[in-house]
Amino acid sequence: MLVKAMLKRFIYYYKNHKLMFTLDMLASFFIALIGLGYPILTRQLLNKYIPDADITAIVIAGIGLLAIYAIRMLLRFFVQYYGHVIGVDMQAQMRSDLFKKLQKLPYTFYDENESGKIMSRLTVDLMDVSELAHHGPENFFICGVSIIGSFIYLGVFVNLPLTLIIFLCVPILVFISVILRKRMINAFKASREGIAKINASVESSITGIRVTKAFNNSEKELEKFEVSNEEFKKARSHVFKYMGQFMSTTEFVTDLFNVIVIVAGGLFLINGKISDVDFTTFVVSLSLFLNPVNTLIRFIEQLQDGITGFQRFIEIMDKKEEDLNLNGIPLSKIKGDIKLENVSFNYNASDEILHNVNLNIKAGTILALVGPSGGGKTTICHIIPAFYRINEGNIYIDGNNIKDINILSLRENIGIVQQDVFLFNGSIRDNILYGKLDATDEELIEACKNAGLYDYILSLPKGLETIVGERGVKLSGGQKQRISIARVFLKDPSLLILDEATSALDNATEMAIQKSLDVLAKGRTTIVVAHRLSTIRNATVIAYVEDGEIKEIGTHEELLKMKKKYFNLYNAQFKTEQYV
Repeated sequence: MLVKAMLKRFIYYYKNHKLMFTLDMLASFFIALIGLGYPILTRQLLNKYIPDADITAIVIAGIGLLAIYAIRMLLRFFVQYYGHVIGVDMQAQMRSDLFKKLQKLPYTFYDENESGKIMSRLTVDLMDVSELAHHGPENFFICGVSIIGSFIYLGVFVNLPLTLIIFLCVPILVFISVILRKRMINAFKASREGIAKINASVESSITGIRVTKAFNNSEKELEKFEVSNEEFKKARSHVFKYMGQFMSTTEFVTDLFNVIVIVAGGLFLINGKISDVDFTTFVVSLSLFLNPVNTLIRFIEQLQDGITGFQRFIEIMDKKEEDLNLNGIPLSKIKGDIKLENVSFNYNASDEILHNVNLNIKAGTILALVGPSGGGKTTICHIIPAFYRINEGNIYIDGNNIKDINILSLRENIGIVQQDVFLFNGSIRDNILYGKLDATDEELIEACKNAGLYDYILSLPKGLETIVGERGVKLSGGQKQRISIARVFLKDPSLLILDEATSALDNATEMAIQKSLDVLAKGRTTIVVAHRLSTIRNATVIAYVEDGEIKEIGTHEELLKMKKKYFNLYNAQFKTEQYV
């Protein structure tokens, strides 16, 4: 049932290529039929034209055979070219479907899967599926027609008993194939996983090449790569081991056919069961049967690669998508009232990250979250846009339970500026427009001015069209941060989340960026995660978060008067005894 379901899903991708696929199969059919021409003509030559010394008939037969071979050449071109086009189109559709699926998967999927392994499924695996999509039906169709055609021709026109003896050996070949197939499937799957690990290792190393060079750790990266490389080598060695077993055994069985023909045919000749001409024809025609059988045997490796690739494809396609509650309450422009009520959360049944968190944030409030790393500050920022779903409790946005809200409309109202700014490998314009794809040039320039970026852009020869490089590698940390701020200005959200937005910057750049952030936060509900307390003195309210709980909450002055955790944190940073 599982195989049937997978085959049904595979066939689905042929739906847009019905006409071309039909023509491809017709061409394959005629290629197989034309293959019968040579042995048929051979028998006719031996039986009639040569004994009769009919030179004209022999020449005409040769010209006719040449003509149909020319036709077969054109048919083979059609099958090779258009068949591969079908495979590539199907591969493109699968890749598109997979990419769409990846866009819909929750944060947890990316927490658990390396990007290099995901890339392997988008590229290497689907290349193998493409080859299977083309060669699979073509090989089975051509080989099937050839085998059936050879059986009919040999049995009806040459010698039925000898034909039956040959074809009775086929079950032996099938039995051997079934026995060895399971080992091959497991080996091919391990091979695919090995390729994915190599891709993940390379992707990680290339992404972190500057860190590698800075610490002179090229040898360490090579060592890590070689671990994955060695695993792949072993996995691939197992593939070739089982392929060797399969190929050598099955080809030995096909060699037995020649032995059977010689022995059985010789006995038939001695007993007058077959004529010299028919025996010669049978020997010549045996290739009609053996060639397609050998083609199927050689095709096994490609078949296993394609099956394994498609299995890995549907593994992701069957993943549960993020629940965006598209039929939920649509939000237009929110005020920004946020309430967390007895909220608890953990990642995949691990230790609890948040425990019984309660917050009441009024519209326009600037809430600062402070405390030690790993306390749960960033997690609070992640659950408000519903990047992760809480296990217990409730979150309310303008009085609406987040469980009842259309999540896409919620995220339209939220702007996020993070410490680790991600920029796409495109122009400055493209990266800022990510905040509002249909923004006008006037809106774009205004956002740049608000982010303190406009003067810098004017100094660039290509201005907004300047390419930032992969992950913004051609820009400084401050410039990248200003682009991310301009992106949020352009989006103009009601709710702003600043997750350690300036912690990676030097003091001078931080002060400049902070001015832009103050402008951005004006009139908006703002949640700020900060380690440098100097950046949140103007916060409306400050919450000290530790061990997944709100330990203290109040204004800057109120928390200092309490002389507890916030007080100690503040003194540790500013080294002052003002409040002691």
